[in-house]
Amino acid sequence: MLLSSAYFPPLSWLALAARDFTLSPDRVLPSAVQLEACENYCKQSYRNRCYILAGDGVQMLQVPVKHAVKGEVPFARTGSLSDVEERGTSPLNIQAMLVDYSTPWVVRTKRALDTAYETSAYYEYYRDDVFAVLDAQPQTLWELNLASIRLLLEKTGIACTLSPTCSFAPPDSAPDDYRFSLHPKQPDHVLETLGLNRPYYQVFQGRMGGFTPRLSSLDLLFNEGPDSILWLKRL
Repeated sequence: MLLSSAYFPPLSWLALAARDFTLSPDRVLPSAVQLEACENYCKQSYRNRCYILAGDGVQMLQVPVKHAVKGEVPFARTGSLSDVEERGTSPLNIQAMLVDYSTPWVVRTKRALDTAYETSAYYEYYRDDVFAVLDAQPQTLWELNLASIRLLLEKTGIACTLSPTCSFAPPDSAPDDYRFSLHPKQPDHVLETLGLNRPYYQVFQGRMGGFTPRLSSLDLLFNEGPDSILWLKRL
C-alpha cells in the first residue's frame, strides 16, 4: 500500500494502514505501508495539518513549514514545475521541508489538545507521549510526520512495517495508491469502503448534534484508547 506521510494522520489513513494487519491467537501478520518519500511537498494537505474536535467545532492544527536551503537536507524534483503547480504542490521534495519553530505553534497545539480532550476517557494516558513528539522539535516535516505516525501505530496496537519509497511513481500507476486521494478538500470514502463508516464516542458529539467524521486518528485514540484496535478491525 502506498500512502503519503501525514501529521497525526486522519482516521482514513490509519484504517488503511490497519487493513491488512492480521491479529489472531496464534500469529500476528503486520501490514506493509510504503511512505512516499520522493514526492514534491503538497500544500494544504494532511502532510502538515490535522483536524480535532473542540467544543466549538472542528479545529485545524497546522505545522508551519519553510523551504530548506539546498544541500541541508535531501532535495529533489519530481516532474516539471507546471505539473506540480497544477496539483497544488511545491517544487521541493517532501524531505526538504523544514518545520518552522519561529512561532509558538507547539504551545498553541498543546493548549488546543488540552482544551478539546482533557475530559475524554484516555487523554491523560497518551498526552505525554503526544507532547513528547512535539517537544522533540524534529527538523523536517518528514521526521515529524514519521514520529506522529509511529506513535499512533504503537498506541493503537497496529503492527505495520513502514518503508520509504525510492523513486516517484505517477499517481494511480500502482494498485492501493492513496497518496493523493486522501485530502481534506476531496471526498473521502475510505471508511465506507472498509466497512468502518460508523460512529464511536466523541466528547462533544451531543453539542455537535451527532458524530463528526474525518478527524485526526488522535480523536479515536483519546476517546477509545486500547479499544481503538477493536474499532479499526471491526472486532
